[in-house]
Amino acid sequence: MAELNDKIADIRKEYRNIFQVSAEAINNRIEKIKPQNFKGELLNKYAANSTGQNWQKATIKLLNEDISKEIYRKLNEIMAYRNEYKCVGCATCCNLACSEFSPSELKEKADNGDIFATQFLSVFIPYETKEEARKIYPEYIELLEENDETDVYFYHCPKLTKDNRCSDYENRPQICRDFPDNPLSILPKSCGYKNWKDEIEPIALMLHAMIEIVEYYTKELTVLLK
Repeated sequence: MAELNDKIADIRKEYRNIFQVSAEAINNRIEKIKPQNFKGELLNKYAANSTGQNWQKATIKLLNEDISKEIYRKLNEIMAYRNEYKCVGCATCCNLACSEFSPSELKEKADNGDIFATQFLSVFIPYETKEEARKIYPEYIELLEENDETDVYFYHCPKLTKDNRCSDYENRPQICRDFPDNPLSILPKSCGYKNWKDEIEPIALMLHAMIEIVEYYTKELTVLLK
């Protein structure tokens, strides 16, 4: 458990450093398109069609068309690289699936057309108690508890056989085929994708930071341009 906590602490520290570097890189690109000799700040309010507002519009275009496309391309490369690894059948993901949504919330989302919720409910059923889930991956449950992340629901797949094999493998839904689809997810050492996650983690953290920065600027500038 201590090892897992240390790893999380290291990731948080690394993310703060990466976030700062990413913010500086994006700010430098924004400054490069700033009108020459213009003294205003990006997040000031400017008159319609003024030099300042035109800079803000150009910045939104830079963020949404150039930088976002670069992020999307790199994310695709990360996920394509995932195919170099394969499942080794530890079955942790089948025995312990976590969601921020309760079974009733997932059902409501599925009824409203949410594809992920529909697929999730077609596979997983909830544990009756947290203690049942704890037996599968105790370190992860303890980590959630120590970080006061209590609004988490635990599920498992009833189609798993006693020898940790899927009894309906050929018909498994896309969420099973795509797992793990989050390069920043916590994976146990037994997972065949653990080395993939560890190898691409720095670039994944950078892309996550860039997404946060792009979303922040886009939101703030959109409000200013109204």
